Amino acid sequence: MSSRRYIGIDPGLRRTGWGVIELENNNLRHLANGSISTKSNVVLAQRLCQLYEGLTKILTHWSPDEAASEETFVNTNARSALKLGMARGVVLLAPAQMGLAVAEYSPNIIKKSVVGAGHADKRQVGVMVQHLLPSCELEGEDSTDALAVAICHAHHSTMQKVIQA
Repeated sequence: MSSRRYIGIDPGLRRTGWGVIELENNNLRHLANGSISTKSNVVLAQRLCQLYEGLTKILTHWSPDEAASEETFVNTNARSALKLGMARGVVLLAPAQMGLAVAEYSPNIIKKSVVGAGHADKRQVGVMVQHLLPSCELEGEDSTDALAVAICHAHHSTMQKVIQA
């Protein structure tokens, strides 16, 4: 079986987490993770450009086969929700423009795939990400969440291929 490379992305305007893993013969391997920060003292359009340029560099450097993002739920603050929606649009656009399939998963599906429980807390997700990717040095909550998205997508993508075979 050939290896597949997945990037998971946790969208945010202030910080967008990303994580790249590889799946080969049902073994997960951590490749890289981090976050893209935007400058809060510049206008929204420039922040979206910073996010797009950062993602494009990461996608070009790591050449994933597929991408996945966490779906975001509506925030209580309408203005914050709108800005997060714009960042999410950039997160979906950047890999799609590079020809990648982009999947989206709800937070509960991601937690269930990684921890086994859809209502797991962030600490539990971090512990399981570390367990599944033991060589990984976690760079913070955003990149931990992104790695969880990548793990979730690797499992779902693999299952989809088995079902289609």
